[in-house]
Formats: sequence, structure tokens, C-alpha cells
Amino acid sequence: MSNIKTLADQLRNNISKQETPKQVAKPPPVPAILERIRKYDNRDHKSLMHIRFDADTIKMLNQFKMATGVDVTRLVAFSVHHLLEQHPEIKVMIKQFIQQMNL
Repeated sequence: MSNIKTLADQLRNNISKQETPKQVAKPPPVPAILERIRKYDNRDHKSLMHIRFDADTIKMLNQFKMATGVDVTRLVAFSVHHLLEQHPEIKVMIKQFIQQMNL
């Protein structure tokens, strides 16, 4: 009987040695663009616009919200603002159109 206890003790020791404590995974670094989106302030935006997205984009936007905690409205407002800032030719095109309308 003592041999069985000794064998059981040995097995317990082997198992405990094999089990390493689980290391807590470090969260991945937050991309700079996500920080910029989070800092984008759209609290004073009062105008609403109805927009349509395809099903895959909606799914991605909802998953983005769950993964980051960033509201979809903030993401879309930031994205459009960023697009217009990065591509000033769009603003030029709009200004030219308005000028032609006024002629």
C-alpha cells in the first residue's frame, strides 16, 4: 500500500512540475491610428446623415466596436474627416463645382 502512495506522490510531483503557471499575455500595442480615432472629438457634431454599407462592412464595423470600444459614429466621422484632410483635391473639386453653379 505504501508503494501505491509513493507512486501517486511521484505522479503528482511530475504533473505539478510539468504544469507551468500560465503567463498573462501582454495586450498588443495600440496602433497610432486607433489612438487618433479615440481622441477624435465628435461631441459637437449635431448633423446626421443616413448612410448605407454592405453587410460585410457592417459586420466589420460592429466587430471593430466590440474590439476597441470605439463607437461606429466616431469612426465614420473620423474617417471622412481624415479622407478630406488627406485628399485636398476633393475640396478643390467641390469648390470648383460651387463656383460653376454660381456663374
